[in-house]
Amino acid sequence: MSTLIHKRVIECRNGEYPKAVCQVRSGWVVLGDVQFLPGYSLLLPDPVVANLNELTGEARSCFLEDMTLLGDAVLELTNAVRINYEILGNVEPALHAHVFPRFDDEPEDLKLKPVWFYDWKAAPEFDTNRDTPFMDKLRDKLIALGIAQSDSVE
Repeated sequence: MSTLIHKRVIECRNGEYPKAVCQVRSGWVVLGDVQFLPGYSLLLPDPVVANLNELTGEARSCFLEDMTLLGDAVLELTNAVRINYEILGNVEPALHAHVFPRFDDEPEDLKLKPVWFYDWKAAPEFDTNRDTPFMDKLRDKLIALGIAQSDSVE
């Protein structure tokens, strides 16, 4: 099956995906298409599998640890109050993990709800000029955490 996740991983491998932050042990860290919560990131497995249950042993542990360390990095770099992690796969039936920083200054009617209550169509889209400095800091942090290589994204 070919999904958007498959396409994104191929683009990451080829150095063609502008939202790619870096390659990590289990796949690729990318910034979200929209940034209504600054720092919203995803972990895409490489190779792509349908769901978490298809990973076994070390591959499963590695994906979950990379997801958690990505969350640690985003938490530190954004000064968020917590991280929400979501692995859904309903719309794109391929494993991918959403890492959402949550902030004290979110609108009161949204701050305690799942992020899916936000108006995604009205959200600020990824912007290379605005988001590249964060991506560079995130890459550096993931290198420092030992899950990314310094040459993982050109």
